[in-house]
Amino acid sequence: MKNHLDAPVSASPDLSASIAKDIRDAIIAGRLIVDERLPSEAELAEQFSVSRSTVREALKRLAAQSLIRTQRGAFGGAFVRRLSYTEAYGQHVTTSTLLLSMNDVSFDVACEARFALERACAEMACARRTPDHLATMHAEITRQKTPGLTDEAWCASDVTFHRALVDAAGNPVLSYQLAGAVEAMQPLMNMITFTARSRERIIALHGGIASSLEARDAPAVTAQLEDLAQYTSVLGRDVLAARAARAARETRA
Repeated sequence: MKNHLDAPVSASPDLSASIAKDIRDAIIAGRLIVDERLPSEAELAEQFSVSRSTVREALKRLAAQSLIRTQRGAFGGAFVRRLSYTEAYGQHVTTSTLLLSMNDVSFDVACEARFALERACAEMACARRTPDHLATMHAEITRQKTPGLTDEAWCASDVTFHRALVDAAGNPVLSYQLAGAVEAMQPLMNMITFTARSRERIIALHGGIASSLEARDAPAVTAQLEDLAQYTSVLGRDVLAARAARAARETRA
């Protein structure tokens, strides 16, 4: 069998991670293609000069990343798996959420990035939106008007509404890239602003966005997203300033 893995595994305290990286790099570079069978555990152990248990751990890492699949039987083994955009969404959202929560990203920076990316979808979404996208957005607006809707349910509805706008652009690469903006940034932003926001104002803006999208009026969609971005940014600054003032008073007390 042709060896598609270039170099011996690099020195690392975690050999299984290094082996997984080498195999992942081979997949990304196209040296290992979809549905191609990887060398057996014994062959990989010999190639990398490690134990079979180390190879097995490396394969588990790759399977957890949805890069390989295993098959039993006479023609079994580990095979390169085709990763779909839908499957990759979850990993991307998790990474984006961790990145934003673990680093010093200001509310204004997150807000600016999220709405800039979303506005980039407006023209394509107006040209390509389907009745299903519009139905989803209108259904979420109706849901948002429900009396007593919890903050958690509101946040979920808000994400679904904006996810439909992004998906209406009809570009899976763009949808994947914006998964982090909509499904990671948005909930974190909602956590800050939920105590001060006016649901009625947001619902009105959502209604305008949906109506403009239905009319294929891209400039109007863009303008309403800008209004929503400005409102969200002001809300965030006000809430964070109030928190800082309260903390300062408690410190002095």
